[in-house]
Amino acid sequence: MPIQYLSHLSSEKRDRRSDLHLGCVLAFVAGAVNAGGFLAIGGYTSHMTGIVSGMADDLALGNVSVALAALAAWLAFISGAATTAVLINWARRRRLRSQYALSLLLEALLLLIFGVAGTYLAALRDILAPVTVLLLCYIMGLQNAIITKISGAVIRTTHITGMSTDIGIELGKLFYYNRKPLPELVVRANRQKLKMHALLILFFFTGGITGALGFKHIGYSATIFLAAALAMLAAGPIAHDIRLLWRYHRRQS
Repeated sequence: MPIQYLSHLSSEKRDRRSDLHLGCVLAFVAGAVNAGGFLAIGGYTSHMTGIVSGMADDLALGNVSVALAALAAWLAFISGAATTAVLINWARRRRLRSQYALSLLLEALLLLIFGVAGTYLAALRDILAPVTVLLLCYIMGLQNAIITKISGAVIRTTHITGMSTDIGIELGKLFYYNRKPLPELVVRANRQKLKMHALLILFFFTGGITGALGFKHIGYSATIFLAAALAMLAAGPIAHDIRLLWRYHRRQS
């Protein structure tokens, strides 16, 4: 039952419940990677608003090299999102069940590389820190695009600003007093949306605490557990497609 449930979370057949549960898992991973990445390299890698703002400030102050580094990080995030779009559309045209699982597996492999290579990253921090920033930004772009494509841009997992804005809007509706009985102008809060965003932020925050503690006590290897969780999510649909391809090639031979 747990294996079937995990497989359903990354399957091509979606429902609102599976979208929310997958979003919570990915929000937890994003929070953990973001917090762990900050302790590793001293910067957050999912905060594109801050990166682009910093790039503008550095250009204005004449810090061209720093601005170019921020530009590279931004482009890495975009490249990650573009990779997800390519993988999903490639798999969709071939009617594969793993159209979303492929990006999850790629993210798992990259996090595994980050965790296994952590010893070398720590020893050569000054040399490899820029590469680490690009890798983590790419991973965050990859992941954010997965849930964005799955949910039709309803759920995002790597940044909190938009979700916090939506929570504020719905709270404003919730506490609004409809003084006059005007059915066409009644203000009602979308409680389901409010609950969804609150859960996503909670999982992001919990992931941040977990990632920070994991990096503090275990080090880079803490991301191996995140990679394993993502691989488990992706395993079912990918295994199903591999079995179908194997049967097809056996019939052809």
